[in-house]
Amino acid sequence: MPFGKIPQSSYYDRYNRPTAALYRARRPYLVKNAFTGLGIFCFAAGVYTFTIRAVAQDDFEDVPIPDAPAQPGHAPHTSTTTSAGRQPQ
Repeated sequence: MPFGKIPQSSYYDRYNRPTAALYRARRPYLVKNAFTGLGIFCFAAGVYTFTIRAVAQDDFEDVPIPDAPAQPGHAPHTSTTTSAGRQPQ
């Protein structure tokens, strides 16, 4: 091996573009990978659709709704005096 440039043993050329060898190596897997990707996409879309429909059908009829809002009670140990001892006006 001569000194200097190391021979390239990659599927990409010196400009980092794919070579014909890379396309030939990927060709047997193209259809298989496309069907696998389509299957994963359909599964995810199905789970999403099922979840949205399952949540949307809940109408909360079994939850009792009070007639009027509850009035807050008077808090114990409260005073109208300020910290300086003056009465508020």
